[in-house]
Amino acid sequence: MASHPLRAVLEQVEASSCPGRLNFHCHTIHSDGSLRPEQLGQQALALGLEHLAVTDHHSAVAFAPLQHWFERQAEQGSVVPTLWSGVEISCLLESCLVHVLALGFEPGHEALEPYRQGQAPIGEALQAAAVVNRIHAAGGLALLAHPGRYRLSFQRLIPAAAALGFDGGEAYYDYAMQPRWQPTPVVCEAIARLLEDHALLRSCGTDTHGLELYGR
Repeated sequence: MASHPLRAVLEQVEASSCPGRLNFHCHTIHSDGSLRPEQLGQQALALGLEHLAVTDHHSAVAFAPLQHWFERQAEQGSVVPTLWSGVEISCLLESCLVHVLALGFEPGHEALEPYRQGQAPIGEALQAAAVVNRIHAAGGLALLAHPGRYRLSFQRLIPAAAALGFDGGEAYYDYAMQPRWQPTPVVCEAIARLLEDHALLRSCGTDTHGLELYGR
């Protein structure tokens, strides 16, 4: 997806981008989050976010109501973030259960139907190669979420993801789960370098499940 408009945004991601400017990983009540889409939108405006994607687990239900809410706020003169479609998908990479962030796809595209059922699929659709292919078919980008949280090391998973055609990974993540989000030193720097070594895009996000969009 060399021409995807989100690429230009992700190419500018750095350790300080989140939580105040960019957030490409957060959740609402439509999966395991605590915020309604409109509440999340209110906090996004308060933070001054420039770009946002809600990535509920196996659900894209939050996108339309949040998009409509932002449109109403814009009509009233508010500066609203650019909203990108998103969903977090469970799959198997190197026989390890991982999460993939699908970003910037065509909302409602049939290719992602297996991943909008509220739970992970079974069979071939659970394989990382199938997930990446379907995300690309829907016009989106596929990024490996929080590479440092899995049974297998990110040193193994990131090259494997690159070989399958992933577009990038979540370089900056708060593995220590601080009250206010901040990237975890050393591990995030190592992940960012490895992504760059494999010509992969770098993303960031709070992975918010609670009541504050600036934390997890």
